[in-house]
Amino acid sequence: MHYADTPFGQLHYAEEGEGESIICLHQTPRSWDEFRELIPLLSKNYRVIAMDMYGFGQSAKLAPPQQIEDFSAGVIALMDSLNINQTHILGHHTGALVAFDSAARFPARFLSLMISSMPFTDAAYRNKHISGDGVDDSEITEDGSHLLQNWAKRQQFYPKNRPDILNRFIHDSLNFGVNPIEGHIACARYVIERKFDAIKMPVLILAANEDPFSFPSVAIIREHLVNASKIEINVIDGGMIPLMEIKADQVSSSIITFLSKLS
Repeated sequence: MHYADTPFGQLHYAEEGEGESIICLHQTPRSWDEFRELIPLLSKNYRVIAMDMYGFGQSAKLAPPQQIEDFSAGVIALMDSLNINQTHILGHHTGALVAFDSAARFPARFLSLMISSMPFTDAAYRNKHISGDGVDDSEITEDGSHLLQNWAKRQQFYPKNRPDILNRFIHDSLNFGVNPIEGHIACARYVIERKFDAIKMPVLILAANEDPFSFPSVAIIREHLVNASKIEINVIDGGMIPLMEIKADQVSSSIITFLSKLS
């Protein structure tokens, strides 16, 4: 565990392994902990850096209104602080949008782009999600029942008999200064259509087939990546919203196979 000094304040990250780096970006409102199972699998071959994105976890907090572009600026700031000129980048859900934006705005800094369960934030998405995703938004109550409400809203999208994974999610949502709603709305503010042409590096699309929010977007994202030098899609059977935790073996195998072809 480390802190990096940046113009945005201190950014927190976990690091393990040596070699080419992979920066890992979590979903809203999680932290580096989302990659706890994946890090030791990838670090056998790579230097894995899982950051608490700007505004989340133990990193410096971000005032509203939050923007995906602010989060990606935090990625570049961390890279600069660690003297990383180029890296592979992996993002999941919100983190996938941040990885995508980072690669689109700063293409020379990224060797490859790996996006997992990325939403397609076109005009229809932005209109539908303008107030958030309908999760993580229960009003705080004196008796604490809002905590149970937020648990219940997420529970149907998490595997049965694994309350420990959802508990980790709730823990991250309660970190000081974290506003899950702003993270969700930041996705709805993001205009993705203008950025696809800038993606020219190799792209891996990880698709969780039991993720109702993102899986329907896989085909249209693939269609828009017209300039990517290489595109692979890996559909992970039984993958859900907590893909990184419950399918770490399959995710790591897909990533290592994909990156080995780029050498």
